[in-house]
Amino acid sequence: MERPLPAQAGPGSWLGSAQWVFFALLFVFLAVVLAVTVRRWVLVQRGGAVECYLRTPGGRGRRGSWRIGFGRYGTENLGWFPIFSLRPRPTVFLSRRGLVVVGRRVPSGEDTEHLPVDVTVVRIGWAAEDGSEPREAVYEIAMSESALTGFLSWLESMPPGTQWEA
Repeated sequence: MERPLPAQAGPGSWLGSAQWVFFALLFVFLAVVLAVTVRRWVLVQRGGAVECYLRTPGGRGRRGSWRIGFGRYGTENLGWFPIFSLRPRPTVFLSRRGLVVVGRRVPSGEDTEHLPVDVTVVRIGWAAEDGSEPREAVYEIAMSESALTGFLSWLESMPPGTQWEA
């Protein structure tokens, strides 16, 4: 009398299918991690990029919470790229035209849960059409002291011959 063979992990069994699904998911995960790493490397290698945190004061959801990313200086704006994203373009553009520092502070309260201790929070907004200072900040940016020095220098400088209006 012959006994049936036990089910083995072959191409037709459920165990074989589970292995293929596992390896496919592992491959997709590793591809995403590699893509995020390469994107970050390319952003940093091009120069003019600093690590900073961004949030919208009083915003709801993701916009109201601190998000880590890279700020990339351009001639007319600062593009902000989230660090954990595959998007090749910035998600936020901070136009240099009329940009004003509303205030500066150290992280406090719930900020300390999301930010490193060695950063400074800068509150920024845009001047009104009549040239008056903004009353409230539109964004808050948290960055190290050296990155803050670069940001303030970028903000105060302007390409020769440019006549921007507020």
